[in-house]
Amino acid sequence: MAMLADFINAEVDTLSIGLNPSPNSVLHGFPFATPQNRFWRALNQSRLVDKCYPPSVESMHGLLVDEHIGFTDVVKRTTKGASELQVGDYRQWAPVLTAKIESIRPRVVWFHGKMAYRNFVRFGLNRDVDAIDWGEQASKCAGAIVFVTPNPSPANAAYSLSDIVGWYDTLASL
Repeated sequence: MAMLADFINAEVDTLSIGLNPSPNSVLHGFPFATPQNRFWRALNQSRLVDKCYPPSVESMHGLLVDEHIGFTDVVKRTTKGASELQVGDYRQWAPVLTAKIESIRPRVVWFHGKMAYRNFVRFGLNRDVDAIDWGEQASKCAGAIVFVTPNPSPANAAYSLSDIVGWYDTLASL
């Protein structure tokens, strides 16, 4: 099974966590590689970064080294969409993510979407979470602030680019 490598090191302050990688991301070797995905536009319009990062592997390394933002996923199995994920995927991969978070000890864990966060909590922390609001969560994870933003996927059209930028700006204020 082809997988998308993590972009993580010991100096990560913010760990960006997607649900799972798309085939396009695996093909190109970096998260959010589908041109219609709004992550890169939202990131570059937000206060999270001081310079423009075009979608690329090189930008991923720049985000990791210069901005101390790392990237991984709740589930490492590639699918065309979230509906293809199964309970077994979360059972297999969420505990792996928990171990990564405990190992690198970021200040902030940033989930892209409520589905990613809910399934991480259920299968990685073995507890349920009732209502999830956008933004900072009441509970922490391995001492890290937990922050949830709308998923920038084009499939999540309920949230505009400006909505996503606004949440990224709120995250930047942490």
